[in-house]
Amino acid sequence: MAETSGAARPKPLHGGLPDEIVIWEILVRLPPKSLLRCRTVCRAWRLATSTRDFLLAHHHQQPSLSVVSGSEHRGRRYEIHAFDHRALSAHHQPVARLDQSFNLEASCDGLLILYTHGTAGPCYSVCNLATRQHAPLRQLSSFGLFNLLGMYLHRPTGEYRILLHRKSHWGFTIGDRVPKGKIGCYVFVVGSDQQPRYIGGPDAAAAVYLEKPALLCDSLHWYPMQRQGGGRLVLVFDTTTESFRQMRAPRVPIRSNMVEMDDTLGIYSYKCATKTVDIWVLQNYEAEVWDYKYRVELPVAQIRGQFGLSDGHWEVSVACAHENVFLMVSYGSWMFYVDTDGELVANFHCVGRELDDCQLRLKQTLVQHTFFTALEGYAANASPFV
Repeated sequence: MAETSGAARPKPLHGGLPDEIVIWEILVRLPPKSLLRCRTVCRAWRLATSTRDFLLAHHHQQPSLSVVSGSEHRGRRYEIHAFDHRALSAHHQPVARLDQSFNLEASCDGLLILYTHGTAGPCYSVCNLATRQHAPLRQLSSFGLFNLLGMYLHRPTGEYRILLHRKSHWGFTIGDRVPKGKIGCYVFVVGSDQQPRYIGGPDAAAAVYLEKPALLCDSLHWYPMQRQGGGRLVLVFDTTTESFRQMRAPRVPIRSNMVEMDDTLGIYSYKCATKTVDIWVLQNYEAEVWDYKYRVELPVAQIRGQFGLSDGHWEVSVACAHENVFLMVSYGSWMFYVDTDGELVANFHCVGRELDDCQLRLKQTLVQHTFFTALEGYAANASPFV
């Protein structure tokens, strides 16, 4: 005879599947918007998907998406688009609509650093597109004149930090916040009420121009665009020790860019005159061995003929997902995907918007960060979100 006493077993979240499967195999893989909708199904689902362990696992499962911005030709509305390279046939969707134009300066773990210049001067802010949280970074906005080099997670402390470079070609400081002679790199802790901390930096930093960095092995990497002379070296910033070093680079043109390529790095160069893109891939990180991998000729004639586009300026970047390499070619309100054989594989058109490849990656997150509510001017589901 079966036992009838004792505590009743908890009711499964889904009648036909074990809770372990529902939570850790299905819900954890959903995009943020879909997961938020699922939370409204029942209280049990809401509780199960709100724990920090689940949110961290959910963030880990999210794809790394290329970020493209779209601004209205005659208006202030601004859109942020994310392109999933795993599904070329799918139409892209904007992940956020904002009520004013921004420059997207940096991205890390689903957080974006925004910049705009208003009547009060430069204004930096931090936002999470998935949770629609936004807050000004007033200490950063009042710091002075600098280049924002990148954003990273400082693992020993769990803090999100921003790497800055004090501009050397300006002969003054704002509010004497930076003593004369303190030209170099600074670190700012997101959410801190302290001014950025001086860490020095390489002597060459003042003589180069740095594009958006590529992240690998907890280090930020740049291929410097030399203003004059210089060797072929990649600049590396260790985000744990917060120190710089250099690594060998292949023999590439001065105007080249770094790109994250799955578990390695790439450098690509676009030749406007010939409409060709050369791509080098790092084969061995420790030995600093590079391989000249691709030369891609853009299908310019096909694009012009098929879509009726005239000659103009083409913006080209490289994206990689699951060992598949693609070129993202933007022209006005059009975005084209080209594979390494030079074949046009997809196109996207945003009518009335000027598309700009931000050269950033977005890995969305619903993880809650306490620094948001501590910042003056914090808001959620409010301006600048529409």
